Amino acid sequence: MARVVVIGATGHVGTYLVPRLVEAGHDVIAISRGNAEPYMPHAAWKSVEKKQMDRAAMEKDGSFGQAIRALKADIVIDKICFTLESAQQLGEALNGHVGHLLHTGTIWTHGRSVAVPTREDAPKTPFGEYGIQKKAIEDHFLREAKLHGLPVTLIHPGHIVGRGWAPLNPAGHFNLAAFETIARGGQLTLPNFGLETVHHVHADDIAALFMAAIGNWRASTGESFHAVSEQALTLRGYAEAMYRWFGHEPNLAFKPYDEWKKDQTPEDATATLEHIARSPNCSMEKARNLLDFRPRYSSLDAVQDAVGWLIEAGRIGS
Repeated sequence: MARVVVIGATGHVGTYLVPRLVEAGHDVIAISRGNAEPYMPHAAWKSVEKKQMDRAAMEKDGSFGQAIRALKADIVIDKICFTLESAQQLGEALNGHVGHLLHTGTIWTHGRSVAVPTREDAPKTPFGEYGIQKKAIEDHFLREAKLHGLPVTLIHPGHIVGRGWAPLNPAGHFNLAAFETIARGGQLTLPNFGLETVHHVHADDIAALFMAAIGNWRASTGESFHAVSEQALTLRGYAEAMYRWFGHEPNLAFKPYDEWKKDQTPEDATATLEHIARSPNCSMEKARNLLDFRPRYSSLDAVQDAVGWLIEAGRIGS
C-alpha cells in the first residue's frame, strides 16, 4: 500500500492508529523523541520501523522537515506540531514530495462557542497560547492548500480518552479522586450548576477518522474535521451517569466556581477553568457527510472504557 510516517507515534492516538495502518497493509515508520512504548500492546508494532528524532533540536537548525522528507513517505501524519513555525518548516519541506500530510489540531481553536453544536466553519476566537497557535497552524495549512496545492488534512480532536491514561472527569479536571468519590457513592461538588459541557472522543475513533481521511483523499485534502463523540456531556449529566455506572444514585452538590476552587488544588482548579471556560460542543456532520465517518464510541462509552482500565490497573479504588 503506502509508506506512512507517523510523528509522535506512541502517544494517545498513535497507540491505536499505528496498528490500524499496519493492518491496512501500510509500511509504517514511527517517529518519536525517545524510547516510549505505546499505551496498549499490539502485535502490529513488531513490523513497524522505529526512528528517534529530537524535533525541537532539529527544528532549531532547520533539519527536521528535511529529515522527514528524506524518508520518502507517501503519507505523513503529524501528531505533535504545536507552533506555526513547526508547521511551516514541515509543510515547506514536504509540499511536492508527499501525497498526503495529516495534522492533529484541537477543538480549542474555536475558543468559546456561539451556536452549538459548533461546525468547523464557525468563526473562531481562540484564547490561550495552545488554541491560538493551533488556529494559526490551521489558517496557514488551509491557505497553503488553496494557494499552493499542499495536500493537507486537519483533524481536530476533543478531550481524548482511552485505555492507558486518566480521562477528563466530571469535575472538569484529571484528578482520579473525583472518580473515587463517585465509586464509593460520596458527594461530589461541581462548579456552578454543572451545566458547562465537555466533549470527549475515544482515541480509537480519532485513529479511525485518520484512516477515513486517508481513504477519501479527494474529499479530505484542504479540509478540517472535528474528531469528537456524537454528543457532548454536561458536567452534571456526566457525573450522574458515572454514579449510576458504579451502582449508586447521584450525590451532587454545587458551588459558584470562585467558591468551589477554594476546596481544590490550584492545578485542578486551573484545569477545570480551562475546560468550562470553553465548554465545547462540536458537530460531526462534516465527517459524516464528506467521509462517511461516524464515531463508534459515545462520550460515556469512551470514558467508561478508560475508567474500566483504571480499575483493572488498581488506580481507582473505592
